Amino acid sequence: MAGREPIATFYFALVVVRLGHRFLLVHETKHERRWYLPAGRAEQGESLEQAALRETKEESGLDVALEGLLRLEHTPSPDGHTRVRAFFLAHPTDDTPPKTVADEHSQRAAWVSVDELDRYPLRGDEVRDLFEYVEAGGPVYPLSLLAREGEPWRTR
Repeated sequence: MAGREPIATFYFALVVVRLGHRFLLVHETKHERRWYLPAGRAEQGESLEQAALRETKEESGLDVALEGLLRLEHTPSPDGHTRVRAFFLAHPTDDTPPKTVADEHSQRAAWVSVDELDRYPLRGDEVRDLFEYVEAGGPVYPLSLLAREGEPWRTR
């Protein structure tokens, strides 16, 4: 019996960064230069948590601490590829302002409230949905849900 063909799987980290009643938006250089969450594909050998921290720093200029996992999405497609998206909740680690000078990662970043979202051309409705979910106190799951294969199982 021949082995099965590998399934091309792409992993993405998306980060909801909250500071009080404001959330971090990134003005993208791609995707019609719309506003979105800090997000991107995990690089080879990189964990989803590492990708979340790296993408947030590259796109916004901010260092953040991950608080938890909001959701893990798994989307197989008919063409044989699979996309996995991990949504993290985070907060800034210091008072550094979001970047204002464009580079290859983004145009700039800004803190916005849910009420201010209509002023920004968003890449998708999920931005508002996520911010409202977090603001309403939606569940945030422990980062320990993401573990490397073979890590010990812990009860605490």
